[in-house]
Amino acid sequence: MTLRHHVRAIATFASVALVALLPAAAIAQQASLTPFQSLGRDLLREMVETNTEYSIGSTTKLADLLAARFRAAGFPAADVQVVGPDTGKDAKDKNLVVRYRGHGTRQPILLIGHIDVVEAKRSDWELDPFKLTERDGHFYGRGTLDMKNGDASWVAALLRMKQEGVVPPGDIILALTAGEEGGGGYNGIQWLLTNDRDAINAQYALNADAGGGELRDGKPIAMDVQAAEKVYHSLLLTARNPGGHSSLPRSDNAIYALAAALGRVAAYAFPFETNAVTRAYFSRTAALVPNDVAADMRAVSAQATPDSAAAARLAARSAYYNALLRTTCVATLIQGGHAENALPQSATATVNCRMMPGTDPAEVERTIRRIVADSAVHVTPADTAKPSPPSPLPAALDETMQRTTASVWTSLPIIPSMETGATDGLYLRNAGMPVYGVSGLFVDPNNSADTRAHGLNERIAVQAFYDQLEFTYRLLKAL
Repeated sequence: MTLRHHVRAIATFASVALVALLPAAAIAQQASLTPFQSLGRDLLREMVETNTEYSIGSTTKLADLLAARFRAAGFPAADVQVVGPDTGKDAKDKNLVVRYRGHGTRQPILLIGHIDVVEAKRSDWELDPFKLTERDGHFYGRGTLDMKNGDASWVAALLRMKQEGVVPPGDIILALTAGEEGGGGYNGIQWLLTNDRDAINAQYALNADAGGGELRDGKPIAMDVQAAEKVYHSLLLTARNPGGHSSLPRSDNAIYALAAALGRVAAYAFPFETNAVTRAYFSRTAALVPNDVAADMRAVSAQATPDSAAAARLAARSAYYNALLRTTCVATLIQGGHAENALPQSATATVNCRMMPGTDPAEVERTIRRIVADSAVHVTPADTAKPSPPSPLPAALDETMQRTTASVWTSLPIIPSMETGATDGLYLRNAGMPVYGVSGLFVDPNNSADTRAHGLNERIAVQAFYDQLEFTYRLLKAL
């Protein structure tokens, strides 16, 4: 036996031995995957294991890997672009834009998702955050929930459609972008709108970073479609005075003044209000909750000015319901003083507001000043609020969602929802393009183990991901 044959024999034996050491269930599970599920799993692995944190990661690296897949699948090179600000050949925060050509009988549809992730500290995690680990029926890794599951689903569906020779009635545009999680100095969707609007111009956009299925006791109960989102706006509350030696306290202490102002802000609640999307949410959700809660939901959804007593009961029941029913402002950061033995010369707090769509930021600022009621505490905007008008769900999309959902799971109510946070959809809505948050991933919003986005040991259920793949593929074909 030659040395080469000897090495090959050892390698073969080692491979057989390694397989023999694998649990039988793991082997069976790998073998039972369909080619489409295997593709989706491979894409999710590639996305998670390509670090896209802003600090040390690279969205450009992931965009290049995915671009290679599209070109290998037969997409023309001109229709697969890795683009972004011109910061040199080593720019690490670029975006992927792919155009799937259709017949041209309808306007394009835009699919969006961000590929950057929140920072993950390896020492705090049980598992390596940048390695896709399958354990106890879940996929673990940074970005599995927010939101590389959705990115993988978009890519897998388009690659499968291309392989099957599907030609949609109109173009489908995919934009996987950087900067959504912050830290990069720019936002990918905003950059595309400013620098290459034609590349992403569409009839409407589907955003996999919002919406999705709701589980209760492990069973699907509804499919949410995000059709609105609240508007992000932060304010700075600042108190200043000359300070002095800590042995000679003054009555006008900057920290005390700021603390008193924050106490008044904490005690204030903005008036209840609804819009077409939140009224539809409460109206349709009423069929899924206990009778007493259902009665309150119907009461707040019956008219533009909600029943205040019913709204108060819902707000007291759930922080989520409260956020759907009013603008909220909450203190999130605080700093003050400069030395342990000196009176503070200044103290500043950041108050983050999530405003109902259509709310005037200046009016919110005036309200906070009125509530603070102290001329020594200055209220100034920390950013410029970006409007995000609601996108009422059109009947055709509603019906398509119903049919597709029923084909994968069972007949479920399609519930328009309003994001209490914010997504990249705000840039498109602000530019006049309707956006609908659509995800085929089912989670239990009341189970903290299922809602680990931005947190430790982020994960999604394995079967939920495979169901999401199938739903996304069927939805895009149906559209």
